[in-house]
Amino acid sequence: MKTSARCSNCHITASYSEEREGTHPLAMLRTLMRALLLAAGLAYAAGALAQPYPNRPIKFIVPFPPGGNLDFIARTIQPKLAEFLGQPVVIDNKGGAGGIVGAEYAAKQPNDGYTIFLGNTGTMGIYPVVYPKLPYDALKDFTAVGITSTNAVLAVIHPSVPANTLQEFIAYAKANPGKIAAGVAGSGSLLHFATEMLKAQAGIDMLVVPYKASGPAATDLLGGQIQLLIDAPPVTMAYVKSGRVKAIAVSGKTRLAALPDTPTFDEAGLKGYDASGWQGVLVPAGTPPAIIAKLSEALVKTLAQPEVREKFALQGLDVASSTPEQFGKHIRAEIEKWGRVAKTANIRLD
Repeated sequence: MKTSARCSNCHITASYSEEREGTHPLAMLRTLMRALLLAAGLAYAAGALAQPYPNRPIKFIVPFPPGGNLDFIARTIQPKLAEFLGQPVVIDNKGGAGGIVGAEYAAKQPNDGYTIFLGNTGTMGIYPVVYPKLPYDALKDFTAVGITSTNAVLAVIHPSVPANTLQEFIAYAKANPGKIAAGVAGSGSLLHFATEMLKAQAGIDMLVVPYKASGPAATDLLGGQIQLLIDAPPVTMAYVKSGRVKAIAVSGKTRLAALPDTPTFDEAGLKGYDASGWQGVLVPAGTPPAIIAKLSEALVKTLAQPEVREKFALQGLDVASSTPEQFGKHIRAEIEKWGRVAKTANIRLD
């Protein structure tokens, strides 16, 4: 007798096989849905990429608290920079460790053009040569956009020093090795390095006395506890004009308009001495060139505005606009220059 058997799982097996091969209606529907979602995602990404930069606010990292020199620069250029970029520029003060905290934070931000950083001589030129464990690399973690400004340093001496010119001061210091005390605002600062550069280039032996800030150093200069102070012009200019201290030289290529009788170091006979400070805008490394070009264009336009230049001048700052390439070369040259000073003076900070 013939018997027949029907497998109850046959239709399940067949359906599973069809689904795996992509011929089952459910599998075809899933494939279609995936394709639609992929197309929608690509369309959204293409739309986002097609939007012109910038299309949202830009964060401006200042590595010092409000009220300082870099904060002043950022707040001076902020309005026009926002105007030329067509988006708000929001200042974010991240002070700490002399600017290191803010620089490290900026270096770790996305390189999409929506974070810009205001660096200076210390964070980008000096710290790389004095801090062996610096938590960022000035050359590898950042890309230059443009210099904003430079500032001179002014060398002043106490009236008790029998000298009225730089050469007379150098001669006196050489005749009295170790008897001149020079104040510096901050170990490892530009002012510290400016003093060490003077020692090295003039061949004089002086005692370098570190202070936490310019104010206490200026007070001790007026009191005669120290005999030399190299600092930003606004710190001591009023004392020079009142005759309480004597100005002997200023850094930079030109004399200060407020002190036209004070020669530059070069004019005073110390050729090649250049301890001027600088400030500039940078972005995290890897930021697209087109975005950098857009930022550079807006920055150059901003620095050309009369109101910006006037405000800078009142603070002893000179506008120093540049291309990204020029600024990048300047940073590398500064690291090399201050590296030589650090080696000569044996300056190394933990």
